[in-house]
Amino acid sequence: MAEKRDYYEVLGLAKGASADEIKRAYRKLAKKYHPDVNKEADAEAKFKEVSEAYEVLSDPQKKQKYDQFGHAGMDGAQGFGGAGFEDINDIFSSFFGGGFGGGSSRRRPTGPQRGNDILMNMRVDFKEAIFGTTKTIKYEYDESCHACNGTGAYSKSDIEVCPTCHGSGQVVGQQRTAFGTFQTSTECPECHGSGKKIKRVCDTCHGSTYVHKKVDLDIKIPQGVNTGQRLVVKGKGDRGSNGGPNGDLYIELIVSEDKFFNRRNNDIYISIPVSAIDATLGVTIDVPTVYGDVEFKVPSGTQPNQVFRMRNKGVKSTKGNSYGDQYVEIKVEIPKSIKSSEKDLYNKIRKAEKDSVFSKFKKAFKF
Repeated sequence: MAEKRDYYEVLGLAKGASADEIKRAYRKLAKKYHPDVNKEADAEAKFKEVSEAYEVLSDPQKKQKYDQFGHAGMDGAQGFGGAGFEDINDIFSSFFGGGFGGGSSRRRPTGPQRGNDILMNMRVDFKEAIFGTTKTIKYEYDESCHACNGTGAYSKSDIEVCPTCHGSGQVVGQQRTAFGTFQTSTECPECHGSGKKIKRVCDTCHGSTYVHKKVDLDIKIPQGVNTGQRLVVKGKGDRGSNGGPNGDLYIELIVSEDKFFNRRNNDIYISIPVSAIDATLGVTIDVPTVYGDVEFKVPSGTQPNQVFRMRNKGVKSTKGNSYGDQYVEIKVEIPKSIKSSEKDLYNKIRKAEKDSVFSKFKKAFKF
């Protein structure tokens, strides 16, 4: 009799492999050598060898014995289908759609099932998002037939239990292999999984259980929405099955950017240019906001890039009546060329200064 190979070698693992590594190796090799998939002459023997190795190494007590005594400690301890039964069942299900030793696969539900939700994007203008609006879109969807309540039948009396699957929606078969008989469950070809047979179909939907609709859908955009927020329209998603309701339609908003205003959450930012003279002496200007021009006083001595806040001139919150603020950044503009008369005035100002800005810097500079 041929000497047994080391179980770790059979699974392609090093001694001391973790439980997860053992399980992954077993599942891979069991699928590879299963005789209903692998038609090589030695596939059945290799499959048995892999299963035997996994049965021992997946059981902590057997593994401890094997690690200590090797095959000598396993006399009488092996028996196919022990610790690895659930994993064997999973693998066989992937081949046959059913379980090991006559188990059944997951059945398709035959009762009313809600349809899936649908997600679509919608672009809105900057101001539309701030003030809210209503946008109308042309939309197509399938709706459960109201004439038959989604049954597809002319009347309730025209609905019978499917004689092939007896209402289960599944048909059961058996397959014999070298390891026993396997039970398989597949969708009933007569009723396509519904479990019902229709004698006379609905005159409106012609048995399809739904009607296709083309509608103008009004989408109300609330005040203050922003990019990434979603609106929900109930019952306008994918159609349900077996008389189940439609899913919902989710609309994710994408807000367009504005040329001048920059929005950050509910606050708005804008840059305003002023001359060096206005920044020095101060000036009152009309600052644009999303609500119109607002009088604003730029104080004397304003520095370049200085930021001022205008309270409650931002975006209204979608969660209440509070408003964000508008932040005004002052951009001091220096002319690239000036008239001779302007130059004379600047020279007079320079002469009037006791110390220039640079000379003050040099006096304070030490290195």
